[in-house]
Amino acid sequence: MKTSFYDQTLPDWLVWADQEELPAYRARQIAAWASRGVSDVDELTDLPQSIRARLAEQFTFPSLELEEKYVSAIDETAKYVFRLSDGNRIESVLMHYRFGRSVCLSTQAGCRMGCTFCASADAGFGRNLTTGEMLAQVSLIARDCNARIGHVTLMGIGEPFENYDAVVAFLHRVNDPAGLNISMRHISISTCGLVPKMIEFTREGLPVTLSVSLHAPNDSIRQQLMPVAKRYRYDDLLAACRAHTQQTGRRITFEYALFDGINDRPEHARELAGRLRGMLCHVNLIPANEFSGGCYQRSQPSAVQQFQDVLVRSGINATVRRELGADIMAACGQLRRRKEACGIQ
Repeated sequence: MKTSFYDQTLPDWLVWADQEELPAYRARQIAAWASRGVSDVDELTDLPQSIRARLAEQFTFPSLELEEKYVSAIDETAKYVFRLSDGNRIESVLMHYRFGRSVCLSTQAGCRMGCTFCASADAGFGRNLTTGEMLAQVSLIARDCNARIGHVTLMGIGEPFENYDAVVAFLHRVNDPAGLNISMRHISISTCGLVPKMIEFTREGLPVTLSVSLHAPNDSIRQQLMPVAKRYRYDDLLAACRAHTQQTGRRITFEYALFDGINDRPEHARELAGRLRGMLCHVNLIPANEFSGGCYQRSQPSAVQQFQDVLVRSGINATVRRELGADIMAACGQLRRRKEACGIQ
């Protein structure tokens, strides 16, 4: 079975070049193309045809195939649906901010976490993505928009910490000065709260932003929304978060989607503030995404504002997430779910 071009690192290419009796500078030339979003071996124009032929024999091009692209008429947010070499689908989103362009990428084809409010929950699980498939999402989108990507969020389809080793390897590769050279301080990684992996990640000492999908002020409501909460208690999750801030000095972001009548009342905000008091954190309030077949409704704007006001008055930094790409179902999982539920191959 052929290896994916994007899964090769510079050390891998150096070994390959040595085996092929090629000079080391050829390995560096080949490795550099992974950050340029190539999808065909003939795009490696600084290589002789003889080397390109050997690459085509031994490696797959591309590792992702762009199946669909949607661009928002509201804010230019772009959603990409990629098909993997084995037929699985993933989604990525390009967002435009005043500070530059950011890509939200997937780490798995599907998700096993089963959050009851998530469009990915019942769309099936395919597999973990490779490090190269994560890197390719960023590279191909950068090439498509013909602009530098300055920020990356691992908040698309999948639970990043369930694909831990590949995700950590991706963080190092996307940060490589010889490649995409994206600062780790401009990378955010989201988890639904796999406490042992959070503790392990803290030990990595990487200066990325850790985002935790919280969505509730207590165990009772969180277990209703997120099956993972039955495995890891609320207090244990917050203890891991406190340890992370203390060891890294970096602020944690808590993602909190607001659902009408479930977790959006002032008493919920007061309870949440009491839980988070004294922690180096920021609460990102999210007017929840609704989708066909979903069992929750998003909170009213007045409830969102009231919730934020309670947190801020309690000394908790809280903002409401700007909604992007509403007209193209930019929330991750929605398009994949729709296509696969309709039997689209």
